[in-house]
Amino acid sequence: MSQSIDVKNLNVYYGDFLAVEDVNVKIDARSVTALIGPSGCGKSTFLRTLNRMHEVIPGAYAEGEVNINGENIYGPGIDPVNVRRRVGMVFQKANPFPTMSIAENVLAGAKLNNKRMSKSEADQLVEESLRGANLWEEVKNRLNKPGGGLSGGQQQRLCIARTIAVKPDIVLMDEPCSALDPISTLAVEELIHELKSQYTIVIVTHNMQQASRVSDKTGFFNIAGTGTPGKLIEFDETTKIFNNPAKEETERYISGKFG
Repeated sequence: MSQSIDVKNLNVYYGDFLAVEDVNVKIDARSVTALIGPSGCGKSTFLRTLNRMHEVIPGAYAEGEVNINGENIYGPGIDPVNVRRRVGMVFQKANPFPTMSIAENVLAGAKLNNKRMSKSEADQLVEESLRGANLWEEVKNRLNKPGGGLSGGQQQRLCIARTIAVKPDIVLMDEPCSALDPISTLAVEELIHELKSQYTIVIVTHNMQQASRVSDKTGFFNIAGTGTPGKLIEFDETTKIFNNPAKEETERYISGKFG
């Protein structure tokens, strides 16, 4: 588990529209990388290219390379479904399956991948994944209750448990705390910090304080104007991005002068 990502000359399109232009970046294994920038600058679009999720949108495609552990996931013969097994995604809005119990939610991805398990193996995977998501102690006595009955913060951690139950190498998070209260946000941030010992994590966030708290490196995306592509302006150690950015554009955004 936990692999590096090496992006080379990546261009992302929605039909004829170039949404993200010429991204070149290396993301370290077992680290947290935050992507920041104003709305509409391509952060989430770029994130979805890392597991080929953007291709679900009709007409969307990418050119260039995304190398995970040295293999280009856009190479010939690469199955996007297999890519998504290796690169999990946690979405902005917690999305537990409402008709499933807490335990069934955790096992959903593994079962979708046709993984056959005995009851004892399934029980072990549920406990391991919920412990990994710092949720086990809160739900261990109600595993058969609906996942939708949990609080918003618990639902988001349940979705993280569902993601890590599939044993991915990389976990992508698209604004995972945007709908959460401060206490639930702190719980998810603490979880991200713990998970990076096993996974490579890339998180999109509009909360710059969150980016400075949870990430090792930060990428700043920006857009020149409506109808122009988003670009990765600067990528560096988080402390440098927030304290001594190399680009004036980054400094203006960090300091709140625009965006």
